[in-house]
Amino acid sequence: MLNGPEVAALDDAGLRAAATRANLFCRVTPEQKSRVVRALQAGGRVVGYLGDGINDAPPLHVADVGISVDSGAEVAKQAADLVLLRHDLGVLHDGIREGRRTLVNVNKYVLMATSSNFGNMASMAAAAMFLPFLPMRPLQILLNNFLYDVSELPIPTDRVAEADLLAPRRWNTDFIRNFMLTFGPLSSLFDLLAFALLYYVLHTPAALFQTAWFLQSMATQVLIVFVIRTERAAWKDRPSTVLALSSIAIVAVAAALPYGAWGPFFGFVPMPAPVLAVVVGLTLAYLAVTELAKHLFYRIDRSRQPRRPPPVARGWA
Repeated sequence: MLNGPEVAALDDAGLRAAATRANLFCRVTPEQKSRVVRALQAGGRVVGYLGDGINDAPPLHVADVGISVDSGAEVAKQAADLVLLRHDLGVLHDGIREGRRTLVNVNKYVLMATSSNFGNMASMAAAAMFLPFLPMRPLQILLNNFLYDVSELPIPTDRVAEADLLAPRRWNTDFIRNFMLTFGPLSSLFDLLAFALLYYVLHTPAALFQTAWFLQSMATQVLIVFVIRTERAAWKDRPSTVLALSSIAIVAVAAALPYGAWGPFFGFVPMPAPVLAVVVGLTLAYLAVTELAKHLFYRIDRSRQPRRPPPVARGWA
């Protein structure tokens, strides 16, 4: 417990240390409430403040998230970021969980898009050095991007593990960069292996080469969601039914295109068994290697993380 006279006797550094240990603040003035909020923020915390009176206006304004109720003082509602229309703290609980779930799912798409786009750009640049034709036609690239985005539309419906909802997360651009620089080149390695097998071993002509790489690119980009979507083993953390069905359906559409009526329009040709076997084999190998690399990546990332601060002070001012 920390009371008003004790808060007044502390300088900013002392209050910052004391606030992290307290879970109850009592007999504090509006200015002291604001000092407590600032002290917690200085310690690296995101602070929410709930109040409905005139004296709560200053800390409501200072807090990262100020919360009031519709029956509160007008000045408190004006200073707040959120005004609860239902007098139930469960609304805050549900909102926090939904916000964390949304951030986790958005992060899945960002990780997939940055790593796959980085890998594809590197593959196209490398292919230009030794292939006498484009590895994929412009129209095929547009179709690839369109089908990929359609397959990822259900990501907001995806399941999020309960462990991912227990603690707040911050947007971490360093993590995204490291992920991209790890899994983008890994994707490019398998693309280059496919180029070598298709061109130098199987001696495929341009149209067949482009068809095969289109299918491999689609399969690896779409199916990798089952690996990237979770830090745990892919087979232990099931995706939502809608996401699983959409991913499989898009890969099936990509595989059927070369044999359908629209195939010639996009420049596709039917693939013989040896070429199809290369595409399937490389796709399965890529998924397996990425699963192994994922566990190593997260292990290294955890070793780099600084120690987390103590739990956020929880109590009422």
